[in-house]
Amino acid sequence: MKLIVVSAGLSSPSSTRLLADRLTAATLRHTDAEPEVIELRDLATEIAQHLVTGFPPARLATALDAVAAADGLIAVTPVFAASYSGLFKSFFDVIDKDALTGKPVLLGATGGTARHSLVTEHALRPLFTHLRALVLPTAVYAASQDWGQEGLAQRTARAGAELARFMTPTPQHATPDTTPGATPDTAPGTTPDTARAHAHDAAADAAVDVDTAAAIAPRSLTGAVTSVDPADGFQVVPFAQRLAALGAR
Repeated sequence: MKLIVVSAGLSSPSSTRLLADRLTAATLRHTDAEPEVIELRDLATEIAQHLVTGFPPARLATALDAVAAADGLIAVTPVFAASYSGLFKSFFDVIDKDALTGKPVLLGATGGTARHSLVTEHALRPLFTHLRALVLPTAVYAASQDWGQEGLAQRTARAGAELARFMTPTPQHATPDTTPGATPDTAPGTTPDTARAHAHDAAADAAVDVDTAAAIAPRSLTGAVTSVDPADGFQVVPFAQRLAALGAR
């Protein structure tokens, strides 16, 4: 698997890159994905050329292809004028409109004050929802006073675990034989009771996580996504049906 990290920090070193590195480390604790960092400051001239000419130079084309082919994306920007930076926005302006469809994306932002902590919600999340990405529920904002604080470490760890979870393909479990009198296939030395317990665990693992899916899925006026298995596609269930199912529990 491939994990692409987009950092829009302008200085070297930068707090934006530091946050990107911490989010990457938190994700890699739960997956063996191969990380690759794209520093947008190194591509600023190429991005401007693409905006003017409509054709990406070679280095930018390589970066755009890497994002499109990624299994997961971490995108981190500094806060400029209470929003994402122009360089950050320009990069995602020139990316193919379908490149992020269904791709799990972890959002991060850095700023000098905690007053901009909602930038991930009012600026970044709508942008990536428009690009039809699967935006994870935990976004991480780091103000100057947050570095070294326990709260930032906890949010980073939670966000990394979420991204790793949605990057990992859902295991496909064999359906046990339910024919009367049939017994599950067992490995040598495995008792029928143990085999049945394994089958029960497999069924639980395969169950749709409705609450998490609803938390991260884009809403519509008619329904909400309740399946996050890429093999199944995204299933939209009307709100009335969803409420009826909750009431039946």
